[in-house]
Amino acid sequence: MTSYEELLQTADDEGIEVIEFTFKSDIKGLYSDNCIAISRKLNTTKEKKCVLAEELGHYYTSEGNIIDLKNITNRKQEKQARKWSFEKLLPLKSIIKASFAGCTNLYELSEYLDITEECLKEALVYYQGKYGLYTEVDNHCIYFNPLTVCKYKFKN
Repeated sequence: MTSYEELLQTADDEGIEVIEFTFKSDIKGLYSDNCIAISRKLNTTKEKKCVLAEELGHYYTSEGNIIDLKNITNRKQEKQARKWSFEKLLPLKSIIKASFAGCTNLYELSEYLDITEECLKEALVYYQGKYGLYTEVDNHCIYFNPLTVCKYKFKN
């Protein structure tokens, strides 16, 4: 699992300044010219973590000004940044680990991973779109809807 502090360190390692900013709109975060601005309206570290991950995703995957989401190229870049953040915040192995730590629902999983339920749900939709109803990882099967983890047992 990636912590908020680890994401801040990643930004620092890349020479990206992270600041809190008061936006005039409901924008949660913005990346531009090696600076990530995160809204001061965000109340929890979980929210900041999810936004910071997406903005780092823009750093790694986007080019130019993509604010106008009516433009299909900009929407594609937005989607790429979100994919990057989902894979950073919720690697498939972390779902397995959480399941065997006793997480039985989305709330418990989001608490375990220290991300918002909204971010978790979006990540699971992304993974289902990428893999279909399920995928296999390290002798485990992860079903995305409903979220279920099964471990394969092999007879010798």
